[in-house]
Amino acid sequence: MSELSRSTITIDAPFSAVSEALFALEKYPEWSSSIKSAEAVARDEQGRITKVKMTIDAGMMKDRVVLDYDWSKAPALLSFSLDEADLLTGMDGSYSITSIDGDTTEVTYELTVSLSMNIPAMMRQKAEKGTIDAALAQLKAALEA
Repeated sequence: MSELSRSTITIDAPFSAVSEALFALEKYPEWSSSIKSAEAVARDEQGRITKVKMTIDAGMMKDRVVLDYDWSKAPALLSFSLDEADLLTGMDGSYSITSIDGDTTEVTYELTVSLSMNIPAMMRQKAEKGTIDAALAQLKAALEA
């Protein structure tokens, strides 16, 4: 497995608001410019989305993907893995959410992507890092607006 790319951001919003935004998978297109659509495919007995179909356009990472979400460590951690895709052969990631105080939350986003075409690791990691940094900045902007 490839090494994960990772970034952390501090958001001036309470843990509950941050986790609510991150757990509302179908609403990602409202704040993330790289996610063009998100549709729930399956839910667990608590109504949480366990499988989502997304159309992503994050620079060189453009694809239609189905992701499986693991809620076993929520609300502190929400992780996902690739179920199927048109071009990607792997996509694993997670959002770690930590309350700093009542009004401040830290989010760490980790991501690794495998492509069906041979791309140098440095280019892949740069694209992952760009995707992560953009997503975190857009989440912060949406929650601090």
